[in-house]
Amino acid sequence: MPTRWPAALFGAWIVVLAVAYAVAAELRGWLILAGGLSAAVAVLVGTYRAQPDDRRPWWLLAGATVLSGLGAAIGNAPSFLTNWLSWLEPVGTALLLASYPLLAAALAVFTRRRTGSGRDVPGLLDAAIVTSGAALLVWTFVIGPRMSDLSVGGLEQLLPVADLLCLGLLIRLAVVPGRLVASGYWLGAGTGAMLVADVVRTSAYGQLALYATAAMAALIPSMAELTRQSGAQASETSRGRLALLAIAALVAPSVLMAKLFQESQVAGLFLVAVLSLLMLMLVLARMAGIMTSHRQAMTRERALREASAALVSAADAEAVGLAVRTTVAQLLPGDVPHGVVLAISIAQAEPSSPEAAAQAAVDRATGTAARLVHTRDVDWAVAVRLTQFPETLRCPMVLQDRPHGDSLVGVLHVGAPGWALRELQRSVEVLAGQVALALERIALNHEVNQRNSETYFRTLIQNTADVITILDSDDRIRYASPSALGVFGADPTGVRLPDVIHVADRNRLIDVLGAVRGGDTVSQQLDFRALNARGTELLLELHCQDLRADPSVAGVVITMRDVTEPRKLQRELMHQAFHDAMTGLANRVLFHDRLQHALARSARDGSVVGVLFIDLDDFKIVNDTLGHAIGDQLLIEVANRIAGSLRADDTAARLGGDEFAALIENVNDPLAVEDTANRILTALASPIDTDAKPLHAMTSIGITTTLEATDGDELLRQADLALYVAKGAGKNQWRRYQRHLHAEMVERLELRSALDHAVNEGHFLLHYQPIVDLVTGYAVGFEALVRWAHPSRGVITPEEFIEVAEESGLIVPMGRWVLEEALRTVSEWRRILPPGGAPYVSVNVSVRQFREAGFVEQVRNALHHTGVPPQSLMLEITETLLMKDDEQRIWADLSVLREMGIRIAIDDFGTGYSSLGYLRQRPIDIVKIDKTFIDDMVTSPQLVGGIVSLARSLQLVVVAEGIEDMAHRDLLVRMGCPLGQGFLFSSPLGPTEVLAWMTSASVAV
Repeated sequence: MPTRWPAALFGAWIVVLAVAYAVAAELRGWLILAGGLSAAVAVLVGTYRAQPDDRRPWWLLAGATVLSGLGAAIGNAPSFLTNWLSWLEPVGTALLLASYPLLAAALAVFTRRRTGSGRDVPGLLDAAIVTSGAALLVWTFVIGPRMSDLSVGGLEQLLPVADLLCLGLLIRLAVVPGRLVASGYWLGAGTGAMLVADVVRTSAYGQLALYATAAMAALIPSMAELTRQSGAQASETSRGRLALLAIAALVAPSVLMAKLFQESQVAGLFLVAVLSLLMLMLVLARMAGIMTSHRQAMTRERALREASAALVSAADAEAVGLAVRTTVAQLLPGDVPHGVVLAISIAQAEPSSPEAAAQAAVDRATGTAARLVHTRDVDWAVAVRLTQFPETLRCPMVLQDRPHGDSLVGVLHVGAPGWALRELQRSVEVLAGQVALALERIALNHEVNQRNSETYFRTLIQNTADVITILDSDDRIRYASPSALGVFGADPTGVRLPDVIHVADRNRLIDVLGAVRGGDTVSQQLDFRALNARGTELLLELHCQDLRADPSVAGVVITMRDVTEPRKLQRELMHQAFHDAMTGLANRVLFHDRLQHALARSARDGSVVGVLFIDLDDFKIVNDTLGHAIGDQLLIEVANRIAGSLRADDTAARLGGDEFAALIENVNDPLAVEDTANRILTALASPIDTDAKPLHAMTSIGITTTLEATDGDELLRQADLALYVAKGAGKNQWRRYQRHLHAEMVERLELRSALDHAVNEGHFLLHYQPIVDLVTGYAVGFEALVRWAHPSRGVITPEEFIEVAEESGLIVPMGRWVLEEALRTVSEWRRILPPGGAPYVSVNVSVRQFREAGFVEQVRNALHHTGVPPQSLMLEITETLLMKDDEQRIWADLSVLREMGIRIAIDDFGTGYSSLGYLRQRPIDIVKIDKTFIDDMVTSPQLVGGIVSLARSLQLVVVAEGIEDMAHRDLLVRMGCPLGQGFLFSSPLGPTEVLAWMTSASVAV
């Protein structure tokens, strides 16, 4: 650790240099240089010895002393050198001036380290105020006169300005919260001495003073503290700091008055200065009062917080009284005499005096509100202790919501001078409220402790719902608690306990009692059936303890609790946890558990275990069209039929929604599992009656057995894949898992996942195939055909993904996009093509889109947003929709669309084996003949000719699909078919290619 003797030696060294400087004028430059260099060495040595947290400010301080010494030495060089080297004096001046910024930087780093980089705005403002006052004085009386004096050199004018920069940073360091260490005082003394020396034009002595103080600051033990963060918090402005601010603020009017007297201009301006001075002093006095009041408020708040903590931990009334006396002493100034009396109400058998009763009534009415009274008017027992004070602050302690007893807990009396009591009134009210709560808490704790006595426990035993009995050596009940009457319907005292228990459980009870008497500890739950006096069976939970060695008991203690209802509820909850609430079948959890047990048994005996996944086909249609209530009826009946198709060893489960499963156990032939699937399909073949109408429950079943896998999760996955294959094969049938189909199923699942991603990301595009007038070859419309722009497989046609989109429901958002994109394209065509020349667009619509609520409104909004008239849109639906009489809502929506002006077309007509008679009953405008009929038209034209003739009789427009050669086109023209489309005219085109195709001469055939 550093000591102080090096600092003392260095101070003596600087004194020697100062004396030599005064007597040896020719050596002054060398003496200043020696002082600066020795100071730098001393600072570096002190830094090395003390190892401060941050060495940078000390290095800057050492650099400032070196530059200062060099500048003074060069500036005071002998005249023969300065005459020969004229640049020496300017260089010395520059080095001397450069030392001031280094000193300021060192002080700035010290300040930053002391504040911990925190924002101390008040400290910064205080430093600015004091620095501004000092700057005004220096400017007015030093720099200003020197600037008008041509005999004063530029260096003497600049040095005080540089000193002011260092002074401001020094003051900023001094106002950092916390006590400034000795090293800081030394630096302050040196900087102040340098400022004074520069003002009186003896800069050299100021430099020597700075060298001495800088080195001494670095050599004393406290130098390391100057670069550590001050642990003190920002506090209220102290009196000394306020006095410093007042002095700084008084500089301006004082300077004004001095200048006025110097220039003899006192009329008017002198009065202004005096009034400004008076006003400033009044403001400062007001600030001091505010500061004092705020400090007192903070002191009282802190005292009340400490009182709250003390009262919370108080265990009795004496501790409460001590806390009250301590708090009142903290609330009052230290030199104010006072007295405290805490009067606590106690219950008395004899009545109170009329005066005391009246006073208590007033206290209850006023509540916890303190009031000043004459000391002679309070109770004599209190007045005797406060007789030295003429007035007393009386504060009742009232708890209006006290559960029992008098609401007046007591009265707090404080005696002190009147002015102190008035300032103390609000704080005493808060303290009284805290004391009342503390006393109430102590009283309640005392009451609780009393209730924990032996009498209280005896009362609990007599009133508990549990039956407590004591058995003698013959298992006869020697004592039974009163609750036994409510459990058994009669007092069982004198009856042997085995006679109370059910016959089937008596032997087990005798074994348990023998084990207890033998020293065994029976810790598990013991449930025994019993019969009460009315013959009703009960379920009792028994706990046994051998207390025969305890003379106060001398028997075996049996505690019995009636758990009939809780156990019943427990069984119900257990059943609900493992069974489906609606169908009563096992749920997913129980199914998995039984599957694991079945696999373990299969591994032991070699039997076959089969898993069936059963899914209702198109169940969502039932919910959407008939409602969830009808759907629930359908699910319940399906569950019953599935369960009825299984054997007693098998398990039927509902996994969720319309998904069911069956676990087939203890079979040796895998064909037995397939037979189970056939039985389920047969059981579900007949219609199911519901409140709406009879319904057919078509199901798809996926099958797998332990011949394919022995792991439960693998079996479930295989059954799920088999179910997926069954749905893809046409539904209402079963499929067994086969390994060679695994890759195909996985590919289909991957396609579905990729399609989901494509729908969300918009990886689709539309091509348009023209629908032409077969006579003129002019395009009257275009059919929008969706394509999937797959990132790795390229463009995919609908044949590869439409079926997956239909199954997964992705066809709905895909169809919405197709409709909106097609209408936007038509809108662009209408903008570019001449009026009347824009064709219509035909969009294929899935039945699932119609089943979604709001489809009609969706079409209407799309037309409105794109500005396309309804006549420019045609919607195509599949022919199979004609055969379904249960799609009345869809046909109603089609009628609304047709009334709007939108044309409705039947696509691929002839593939669904429907008749044209249905067309008369449906809102249809156009019939599109499927390509398969067009291909065979040359050899057998009768069918196509009949369709065209009948459609014309029904006033329907016919469009022939798949025209690929001129023979087909000419034959259709002769038959009277007006419109057609196919590769003969054009392959599907992009939106911009359509415009080029329509405007080219090749459109005519």
